[in-house]
Amino acid sequence: MPSEVVTVTLDATGMLCPLPVLRARRILDDMNNGDILKITATDPASVRDIPAFCQMSRHTLVMAEANGDTFVFKIQKWSNESPNNEANDNIP
Repeated sequence: MPSEVVTVTLDATGMLCPLPVLRARRILDDMNNGDILKITATDPASVRDIPAFCQMSRHTLVMAEANGDTFVFKIQKWSNESPNNEANDNIP
């Protein structure tokens, strides 16, 4: 079970696609495996883009919720212990 302790937050409100994902990727690159990134976004495309990014990059989407026009996501940086990674071990 991923830790729920947020390590870094990203305020992506007002940013349009693809900026929330690009900024998240840059931040995750500098984080340690297992750390949690919390993203707050207002772009409706982030509801599709952030989960797709997590799947492609092997990070674990811990939480996604909508609060009116604001979307909140928690991503655990890829680690060998991430449950999302077991299914993706065959990805080159």
